[in-house]
Amino acid sequence: MTPIALTIAGSDSSGGAGIQADLKTFAALGVYGASVITALTAQNTQGVTAIHDVPPDFITAQIDAVFDDLDIRAVKIGMLSRVEAIAAVTESLGRHAAQNIVLDPVMVATSGGKLLADNAVAALRTGLMPRALVVTPNLPEAAALLGTTPARSEDEMESQARALMKLGAQAVLIKGGHGSGAESVDLLVEEAGVTRLSARRIATQNTHGTGCTLSSAIAAGLAKGLELASAARAAKDYVTDAIAGADVLKVGHGHGPLHHFYRQWRTP
Repeated sequence: MTPIALTIAGSDSSGGAGIQADLKTFAALGVYGASVITALTAQNTQGVTAIHDVPPDFITAQIDAVFDDLDIRAVKIGMLSRVEAIAAVTESLGRHAAQNIVLDPVMVATSGGKLLADNAVAALRTGLMPRALVVTPNLPEAAALLGTTPARSEDEMESQARALMKLGAQAVLIKGGHGSGAESVDLLVEEAGVTRLSARRIATQNTHGTGCTLSSAIAAGLAKGLELASAARAAKDYVTDAIAGADVLKVGHGHGPLHHFYRQWRTP
């Protein structure tokens, strides 16, 4: 059977993040991608200028259409900017008994644009987190979900991840890309233990869509039958190499995209 993953997220008109990044990642990793669009953004590498939310009933219709026909093996959830969208996704995924849900709590774009309404944070915590196999916040997102300050050490990262698990998630991958030092360290925290995922920190401003790409790469691994820890490790390696190849691309004047197809494209 063809491995199929679904992304439920917002559209990035510049192509570097959101639905576009997710589908590129699925394709690059050998997984067929389906999509449910939750919002349209007017966005480029320099910022988000407008957001048009998709009505909740149409989000539900998209999810029903996909699950009624396709064998979805993993689901990545990204931008859900409003309470109503979160409720629609939560109800629909429950009704379809969706498995292998990767929740990326998208709150702010790389450029700094706000993507989640303040009153939607609680809905994200109570509605979707308990349905997720893994939640993938960066340091500021984890802090916002917990109402605290960002972690400054690996011990604090683990502590915050375990606090998020108490809200219902089976596992948390807390990402250290916003930290400092020569290493970029992510911690996958599960009941059974902690997996430390480390990579060299790459000096580039072309990091637009990094979080979207990592979470969709994890979903791709799960769709292909990998265990969570193996899927997370493979995703970390893929994203690191996509960042390393990003400067080959000349896209926009701000935070450019990763090179999702660094394995497939020949460098000029």
